[in-house]
Amino acid sequence: MINEPSLAPREYGWIEVVCGGMFSGKTEELIRRAKRAHIAGQKVVVVKPALDKRYSDEEVVSHNETSLPGLVVDTADQIVLLTGDARVICIDEAQFFDDRVVDVANTLANDGKRVIVAGLDMDFKGKPFGPMPYLLAIAEYVTKLHAVCAESGTMAHYSQRVVEKEGQVLVGEYDAYEPRARHCFRPPVDKRRGRPIKPFMNSGAESSDKKSDQKKKEINTEHT
Repeated sequence: MINEPSLAPREYGWIEVVCGGMFSGKTEELIRRAKRAHIAGQKVVVVKPALDKRYSDEEVVSHNETSLPGLVVDTADQIVLLTGDARVICIDEAQFFDDRVVDVANTLANDGKRVIVAGLDMDFKGKPFGPMPYLLAIAEYVTKLHAVCAESGTMAHYSQRVVEKEGQVLVGEYDAYEPRARHCFRPPVDKRRGRPIKPFMNSGAESSDKKSDQKKKEINTEHT
């Protein structure tokens, strides 16, 4: 479910949190909301922690390679200093910030800004991740997204680590994690179990191809 405010008065601020596991589309959704605000004529600033350099040193990039120019910050307190008179503040990968990001989000919202936060709500052990539970508690709007389980194909909201690595923070992508459903989640580390993804084919086109092959067989039969 997408829980995005549409009727909130412009003169008031609020906090939106987009959360979920790895590969659930959190950054994609943050970028979508940022673009819509920009189209509406609002000044938008997007920030991300310096720790996240998976796809780009500066841009905010989703796993699907959708991107927006962003500001890289070392600490949450820098966000207030860098956003200036922006109406919409987007904070990606919020789980990598310390607890100060909670106060920063509140400060910005109290100052009349729309604050959009995206981040992992659970770590690879299935435990609440960093400041995310506090951000979820203070947000007016919460959207929880789900990926597709790499093992069962059902709804996934856990991030399964598939490489041996100590520590809560491991900035990775498809090489380090798989999305898993509850009944497939095996913390802390499991072997990779992802199934090969078949090429996408339109079912109508597939049906048409079968009919065409059948027609060719009938014609060949008539001429033999």
